[in-house]
Amino acid sequence: METKKIEVPVMAELFARGEKPEYLFWVGCAGAYDDRYKKVTRAFTKILVHLNISFAVLGKEETCTGDPARRAGNEMLFQMQAFQNIELFKSYDIKKIITICPHCFNTFKNEYPDLGGSYEVISYTQLLEQYITEGKLKLDAGKFKNTRITYHDPCYLGRANGIYEEPRRIIKTLTGEFVEMERNRSFSLCCGAGGAQMFKEAEKGNKEVFIERTEDALKVNPEIIATACPFCMTMITDGIKYKNQEEKIRNLDIAELIAESLNL
Repeated sequence: METKKIEVPVMAELFARGEKPEYLFWVGCAGAYDDRYKKVTRAFTKILVHLNISFAVLGKEETCTGDPARRAGNEMLFQMQAFQNIELFKSYDIKKIITICPHCFNTFKNEYPDLGGSYEVISYTQLLEQYITEGKLKLDAGKFKNTRITYHDPCYLGRANGIYEEPRRIIKTLTGEFVEMERNRSFSLCCGAGGAQMFKEAEKGNKEVFIERTEDALKVNPEIIATACPFCMTMITDGIKYKNQEEKIRNLDIAELIAESLNL
Protein backbone atom coordinates (compact mmCIF):
# COMPACT_ATOMS: atom_id res chain seq x y z
CA MET A 1 0.00 0.00 0.00
CA GLU A 2 1.41 3.38 -1.00
CA THR A 3 2.03 5.73 1.93
CA LYS A 4 0.59 9.19 1.42
CA LYS A 5 3.22 11.87 1.97
CA ILE A 6 2.39 14.76 4.24
CA GLU A 7 4.11 18.07 4.72
CA VAL A 8 5.15 18.58 8.33
CA PRO A 9 5.41 22.28 9.30
CA VAL A 10 8.74 23.25 10.88
CA MET A 11 8.76 26.06 13.44
CA ALA A 12 11.75 27.96 12.01
CA GLU A 13 10.27 27.93 8.48
CA LEU A 14 6.88 29.19 9.71
CA PHE A 15 8.50 31.96 11.75
CA ALA A 16 10.56 33.01 8.73
CA ARG A 17 7.26 33.56 6.91
CA GLY A 18 5.81 35.47 9.86
CA GLU A 19 3.46 32.62 10.86
CA LYS A 20 2.97 31.28 14.38
CA PRO A 21 1.33 27.89 14.99
CA GLU A 22 -0.93 27.30 17.97
CA TYR A 23 0.91 24.18 19.14
CA LEU A 24 4.45 22.89 19.24
CA PHE A 25 4.35 19.15 18.56
CA TRP A 26 7.26 17.78 20.58
CA VAL A 27 8.30 14.58 18.80
CA GLY A 28 10.74 13.30 21.45
CA CYS A 29 13.87 11.18 21.07
CA ALA A 30 12.01 7.90 20.53
CA GLY A 31 9.59 9.47 18.07
CA ALA A 32 12.52 10.80 16.05
CA TYR A 33 15.02 7.94 16.24
CA ASP A 34 13.35 4.64 17.21
CA ASP A 35 12.21 2.84 14.05
CA ARG A 36 9.11 1.37 15.69
CA TYR A 37 8.03 4.62 17.36
CA LYS A 38 8.58 6.64 14.19
CA LYS A 39 5.41 4.91 12.99
CA VAL A 40 3.53 6.40 15.95
CA THR A 41 4.91 9.86 15.14
CA ARG A 42 3.71 9.50 11.55
CA ALA A 43 0.29 8.24 12.66
CA PHE A 44 -0.25 11.15 15.06
CA THR A 45 1.05 13.69 12.54
CA LYS A 46 -1.45 12.40 9.98
CA ILE A 47 -4.23 12.83 12.56
CA LEU A 48 -3.12 16.42 13.29
CA VAL A 49 -3.19 17.21 9.56
CA HIS A 50 -6.55 15.42 9.18
CA LEU A 51 -7.98 17.62 11.96
CA ASN A 52 -6.43 20.74 10.44
CA ILE A 53 -4.74 21.61 13.75
CA SER A 54 -2.27 24.50 13.70
CA PHE A 55 1.05 22.93 14.74
CA ALA A 56 4.75 22.75 13.95
CA VAL A 57 7.75 20.67 14.98
CA LEU A 58 11.22 21.94 15.84
CA GLY A 59 12.92 19.54 13.44
CA LYS A 60 16.71 19.68 13.76
CA GLU A 61 16.40 22.18 16.60
CA GLU A 62 14.70 19.63 18.86
CA THR A 63 16.93 18.02 21.47
CA CYS A 64 16.09 15.96 24.60
CA THR A 65 13.98 17.21 27.50
CA GLY A 66 16.63 15.92 29.90
CA ASP A 67 14.32 13.39 31.54
CA PRO A 68 16.68 10.37 31.21
CA ALA A 69 19.60 12.42 32.55
CA ARG A 70 17.67 13.46 35.67
CA ARG A 71 16.32 9.94 36.28
CA ALA A 72 19.85 8.56 35.98
CA GLY A 73 21.11 11.09 38.52
CA ASN A 74 22.87 13.58 36.24
CA GLU A 75 21.15 16.76 37.47
CA MET A 76 23.65 19.09 35.81
CA LEU A 77 23.04 17.60 32.36
CA PHE A 78 19.27 17.76 32.92
CA GLN A 79 19.41 21.46 33.76
CA MET A 80 21.68 22.23 30.80
CA GLN A 81 19.24 20.51 28.43
CA ALA A 82 16.22 22.12 30.08
CA PHE A 83 17.60 25.67 29.95
CA GLN A 84 18.56 25.17 26.31
CA ASN A 85 14.99 24.15 25.48
CA ILE A 86 13.45 26.95 27.54
CA GLU A 87 15.50 29.56 25.67
CA LEU A 88 14.51 28.02 22.34
CA PHE A 89 10.84 28.00 23.29
CA LYS A 90 11.15 31.64 24.34
CA SER A 91 12.57 32.60 20.95
CA TYR A 92 9.50 31.10 19.23
CA ASP A 93 7.05 32.36 21.88
CA ILE A 94 5.81 28.80 22.47
CA LYS A 95 2.85 28.58 24.86
CA LYS A 96 1.28 25.18 24.10
CA ILE A 97 3.11 21.86 23.73
CA ILE A 98 1.67 18.52 22.57
CA THR A 99 3.66 15.40 23.44
CA ILE A 100 3.35 11.74 22.46
CA CYS A 101 5.82 10.61 25.13
CA PRO A 102 4.59 10.61 28.76
CA HIS A 103 8.14 11.18 29.99
CA CYS A 104 8.44 14.37 27.95
CA PHE A 105 4.92 15.35 29.06
CA ASN A 106 5.77 14.92 32.74
CA THR A 107 9.07 16.78 32.47
CA PHE A 108 7.59 19.78 30.65
CA LYS A 109 4.49 19.92 32.84
CA ASN A 110 5.92 19.27 36.30
CA GLU A 111 9.65 20.00 36.20
CA TYR A 112 10.30 22.83 33.74
CA PRO A 113 8.23 25.37 35.73
CA ASP A 114 10.86 25.16 38.52
CA LEU A 115 13.40 26.40 35.98
CA GLY A 116 11.21 29.19 34.58
CA GLY A 117 9.56 27.28 31.74
CA SER A 118 5.76 27.26 32.20
CA TYR A 119 3.61 26.01 29.33
CA GLU A 120 0.23 24.46 28.62
CA VAL A 121 1.37 20.86 28.16
CA ILE A 122 -1.07 18.46 26.52
CA SER A 123 -0.78 14.70 26.14
CA TYR A 124 -1.88 13.55 22.70
CA THR A 125 -4.37 11.22 24.42
CA GLN A 126 -6.05 14.25 26.01
CA LEU A 127 -6.16 16.13 22.70
CA LEU A 128 -7.56 13.19 20.75
CA GLU A 129 -10.17 12.35 23.39
CA GLN A 130 -11.29 15.99 23.46
CA TYR A 131 -11.73 16.09 19.69
CA ILE A 132 -13.68 12.82 19.78
CA THR A 133 -15.95 14.09 22.60
CA GLU A 134 -16.58 17.36 20.76
CA GLY A 135 -17.47 15.45 17.60
CA LYS A 136 -14.58 16.95 15.62
CA LEU A 137 -12.88 13.57 15.25
CA LYS A 138 -15.32 10.96 14.00
CA LEU A 139 -14.05 7.41 14.23
CA ASP A 140 -15.24 4.42 12.25
CA ALA A 141 -15.74 1.61 14.75
CA GLY A 142 -15.97 -0.91 11.92
CA LYS A 143 -12.28 -1.87 11.71
CA PHE A 144 -11.85 -2.77 15.41
CA LYS A 145 -15.51 -3.25 16.34
CA ASN A 146 -15.11 -6.85 17.52
CA THR A 147 -11.40 -6.73 18.31
CA ARG A 148 -10.42 -7.64 21.86
CA ILE A 149 -8.16 -4.80 23.08
CA THR A 150 -6.50 -4.29 26.45
CA TYR A 151 -4.59 -1.19 27.56
CA HIS A 152 -1.35 -0.83 29.51
CA ASP A 153 -1.16 2.35 31.66
CA PRO A 154 2.19 4.16 31.27
CA CYS A 155 3.52 5.22 34.69
CA TYR A 156 4.15 8.84 33.71
CA LEU A 157 0.72 9.21 32.11
CA GLY A 158 -1.23 7.38 34.80
CA ARG A 159 0.20 7.44 38.30
CA ALA A 160 2.30 10.56 37.76
CA ASN A 161 -0.37 12.67 36.04
CA GLY A 162 -3.74 10.99 36.56
CA ILE A 163 -4.50 10.44 32.88
CA TYR A 164 -6.44 7.18 33.02
CA GLU A 165 -9.82 7.74 31.39
CA GLU A 166 -8.89 9.50 28.14
CA PRO A 167 -7.06 6.53 26.53
CA ARG A 168 -9.82 4.17 27.65
CA ARG A 169 -12.56 6.37 26.20
CA ILE A 170 -10.70 6.45 22.88
CA ILE A 171 -10.36 2.65 22.78
CA LYS A 172 -14.01 2.14 23.80
CA THR A 173 -15.01 4.38 20.89
CA LEU A 174 -13.24 1.96 18.57
CA THR A 175 -14.24 -1.42 20.03
CA GLY A 176 -16.97 -3.02 22.08
CA GLU A 177 -14.45 -5.61 23.25
CA PHE A 178 -12.25 -3.54 25.55
CA VAL A 179 -10.93 -5.62 28.46
CA GLU A 180 -8.96 -4.54 31.53
CA MET A 181 -5.93 -6.33 32.89
CA GLU A 182 -6.18 -7.29 36.55
CA ARG A 183 -3.60 -4.64 37.47
CA ASN A 184 -4.76 -1.39 35.91
CA ARG A 185 -4.93 2.37 36.48
CA SER A 186 -3.04 3.31 39.69
CA PHE A 187 -2.36 -0.38 40.35
CA SER A 188 -0.82 -0.89 36.91
CA LEU A 189 2.61 -2.49 36.79
CA CYS A 190 5.53 -0.60 35.21
CA CYS A 191 6.75 -1.92 31.86
CA GLY A 192 10.27 -2.00 33.31
CA ALA A 193 11.87 0.74 31.18
CA GLY A 194 11.05 3.98 33.01
CA GLY A 195 13.33 5.89 35.35
CA ALA A 196 16.23 5.43 32.89
CA GLN A 197 16.02 1.62 33.38
CA MET A 198 15.78 1.45 29.57
CA PHE A 199 19.46 2.32 29.33
CA LYS A 200 20.98 -0.05 31.88
CA GLU A 201 21.44 -3.77 32.32
CA ALA A 202 18.78 -5.73 34.17
CA GLU A 203 19.36 -6.25 37.87
CA LYS A 204 19.43 -9.66 39.54
CA GLY A 205 16.07 -11.32 40.02
CA ASN A 206 13.87 -14.24 39.02
CA LYS A 207 11.98 -12.47 36.23
CA GLU A 208 12.24 -9.23 34.28
CA VAL A 209 9.45 -6.70 34.79
CA PHE A 210 8.45 -6.58 31.12
CA ILE A 211 7.81 -10.34 31.14
CA GLU A 212 5.63 -10.07 34.25
CA ARG A 213 3.64 -7.22 32.66
CA THR A 214 3.26 -9.04 29.34
CA GLU A 215 1.90 -12.05 31.27
CA ASP A 216 -0.68 -9.71 32.87
CA ALA A 217 -1.84 -8.79 29.37
CA LEU A 218 -1.84 -12.35 28.02
CA LYS A 219 -4.16 -13.48 30.84
CA VAL A 220 -7.04 -11.50 29.28
CA ASN A 221 -6.48 -13.01 25.80
CA PRO A 222 -6.21 -9.76 23.81
CA GLU A 223 -5.80 -9.43 20.06
CA ILE A 224 -4.22 -6.00 20.56
CA ILE A 225 -2.28 -4.58 23.52
CA ALA A 226 -2.64 -0.81 23.30
CA THR A 227 0.10 1.42 24.68
CA ALA A 228 0.72 5.17 24.89
CA CYS A 229 4.45 5.47 25.58
CA PRO A 230 7.59 4.64 23.55
CA PHE A 231 9.27 2.82 26.44
CA CYS A 232 6.13 0.75 27.09
CA MET A 233 5.86 -0.08 23.40
CA THR A 234 9.46 -1.36 23.32
CA MET A 235 9.00 -3.52 26.40
CA ILE A 236 5.56 -4.91 25.54
CA THR A 237 6.70 -5.69 21.99
CA ASP A 238 9.73 -7.51 23.43
CA GLY A 239 7.43 -9.35 25.84
CA ILE A 240 5.14 -10.50 23.03
CA LYS A 241 8.16 -11.81 21.12
CA TYR A 242 9.57 -13.47 24.25
CA LYS A 243 6.26 -15.32 24.65
CA ASN A 244 6.20 -16.23 20.93
CA GLN A 245 2.86 -14.46 20.46
CA GLU A 246 3.83 -11.94 17.76
CA GLU A 247 1.74 -13.73 15.12
CA LYS A 248 -1.37 -13.62 17.31
CA ILE A 249 -1.11 -10.32 19.20
CA ARG A 250 -0.32 -6.81 18.00
CA ASN A 251 1.08 -3.97 20.08
CA LEU A 252 -0.36 -0.70 18.78
CA ASP A 253 -0.20 2.84 20.09
CA ILE A 254 -3.41 4.80 20.66
CA ALA A 255 -2.51 7.05 17.72
CA GLU A 256 -2.01 4.04 15.45
CA LEU A 257 -5.41 2.64 16.40
CA ILE A 258 -7.06 5.92 15.39
CA ALA A 259 -5.01 6.32 12.20
CA GLU A 260 -5.85 2.75 11.13
CA SER A 261 -9.55 3.25 11.84
CA LEU A 262 -9.49 6.38 9.65
CA ASN A 263 -7.33 4.71 6.96
CA LEU A 264 -4.81 7.53 7.21
